[in-house]
Amino acid sequence: MYCPCCGNPHINKLENNSPVADMQCDNCGEIFELKAKEGTCGKKINDGAYATMISRITSDTNPDLFIMNYSSELYITDLVLVPKFFFAPQIIEKRKALAPTARRAGWTGCNILLSEIPSQGKIDIIKSGQMLSADDVVDRYVKTARLKTKDIESRGWLFDILNCVNDIKKDEFLLTDVYDFVGTLRKKHISNNNIEAKIRQQLQLLRDKGFIEFLGRGHYRKIK
Repeated sequence: MYCPCCGNPHINKLENNSPVADMQCDNCGEIFELKAKEGTCGKKINDGAYATMISRITSDTNPDLFIMNYSSELYITDLVLVPKFFFAPQIIEKRKALAPTARRAGWTGCNILLSEIPSQGKIDIIKSGQMLSADDVVDRYVKTARLKTKDIESRGWLFDILNCVNDIKKDEFLLTDVYDFVGTLRKKHISNNNIEAKIRQQLQLLRDKGFIEFLGRGHYRKIK
């Protein structure tokens, strides 16, 4: 496998049982974790302990994630990269704690909610059995990396608004189209009393990062 972040022709397999790491690029240093499943992953992926995951995504050691689907004949059907900077608390679902009678009583796992990750954060490498151009994959990663931010709260807001923009079916849209999502955003950010102002702020960031274009008077255009 080549590195989808820098294009290095080969990434190295790490030693077995390396904590949350399976591969590493010796050129750019990016670390990758692999989740693989026969069939399709659906809208969520089972992961480890909830507290550990939350701690991971707020650190500098969180790996990029490969999601691989394969057939019963062991053919790879899909391979997707989720860059590490797309992980935020709202995409981590806390599972019910294990019962007192369980061997690990009280242990609480988590799920990664793939459906909550913006489409820009799911970079296809193999799709429906077809290998995509490595140059195109690296180019998409480089462009997507403009969304990178270390502040977890800011990251969550940015991707929430990006999801709203993605859900608007037209390429040109109005500020009022995004305001239609105020109710949904209020449920996610119950402590924020000025959702509209936050929407305007995040749209400005998406404009500055080159994902939307401001046309004037509350009018925007998506940049493909």
